Amino acid sequence: MGRLAETEGLTDIQEEILKTVRQFVDEKVIPVAQELEHADEYPTEIVEGLKELGIFGLMIPEEYGGLGESLLTYALCVEEIARGWMSVSGVINTHFIVAYMLMQHGTEEQKQKYLPRMATGEVRGAFSMSEPGLGSDVSAVSTKATKLEDGSYSITGQKMWLTNGGSSTLVAVLTKTDEGAESVYKNMTTFLVEKTPGFGETAQGVTVPGKIDKMGYKGIDTTEMIFEGHQISADQILGGTPGKGFFQMMDGVEVGRVNVAARACGLAIRGFELGIAYSQQRQTFGKKIAEHQAILFRLAEMGTKVEVSHNMMVRAARLKDTGKRMDVEAGMAKMVASEYANEVVEDSFRIHGGYGYSKEYEIERLMREVKFMLIGEGTSDIQKMIIGRSLLKDYKS
Repeated sequence: MGRLAETEGLTDIQEEILKTVRQFVDEKVIPVAQELEHADEYPTEIVEGLKELGIFGLMIPEEYGGLGESLLTYALCVEEIARGWMSVSGVINTHFIVAYMLMQHGTEEQKQKYLPRMATGEVRGAFSMSEPGLGSDVSAVSTKATKLEDGSYSITGQKMWLTNGGSSTLVAVLTKTDEGAESVYKNMTTFLVEKTPGFGETAQGVTVPGKIDKMGYKGIDTTEMIFEGHQISADQILGGTPGKGFFQMMDGVEVGRVNVAARACGLAIRGFELGIAYSQQRQTFGKKIAEHQAILFRLAEMGTKVEVSHNMMVRAARLKDTGKRMDVEAGMAKMVASEYANEVVEDSFRIHGGYGYSKEYEIERLMREVKFMLIGEGTSDIQKMIIGRSLLKDYKS
């Protein structure tokens, strides 16, 4: 990668992990990503390889069978994986968010039950907040868990945009519950729903209709999930206490925004790599196009945006690792990285000229994939609202 997107202060172990992941991406991901993406084929061999590397348990504590690494290490690995194929990083992301929520909010029994098997990839996680009509307005959740006389619950409703919705076996689902609280945010509960992988009826009262056909982000399954009187015990409430679901989910989304920032950084890095390589191969008017000032300036801006995005993502991850609140820093990193990734990839597309429009060239795939960064884990407008409101509090006159 040259001098861009380097991270200072890493330990020897972190350096070794990143070197291993980078080698895996170069040898096992990039050579097959085009073919699998165009076929919308699930990357089974790649996922199995990531299991063997221990990526599924990267942040899970050693006492539960994981590697016990930091969010920074995880984010840097995601950056490398997204550089190879963004969809693969999505397989890891939703799994990681569920594992993180279990680590932070689960009961000891829930941790013992799930985390060791999540570390090996035997249990695969997905999480579900969104619904067909609510988008980023989480307070409008309508999927409802009704408490029954025996203390169990019955869940009914429809969820949307589940990454790993088909392949997962454990789904963290945000529902509305009646806790008698005045605030709608304290009347939400997260349930840990077990299911079989696949489509159709995957558990009693749980149906996954099939994959949603998307513009990009192909290869992995993005689905709906329909609940029709799904019976679930109170033991499956995350943390054991109802009414805490919103705050648990927001904690998960916070680290998810660092993850999306890392994925955007990976796409920006790959876009830059492709653009600067092509600019030194293509010739016009008797010289390589990299020697034309217009292209040279474009490369300079692309490289600067890669560097800014990477450093903001690293800062947010490091801050989270200290245990401090970092909703603003995560929002800034996600917003800047996603916007800049789109600009870098588009500039690389322009450098490729007509060839960039051909499916034979990798940049065509990146152009479709990078658009998801603008909306995943909250749009840039949502991030601006979070950032702006917080700044007003900090700088209140």
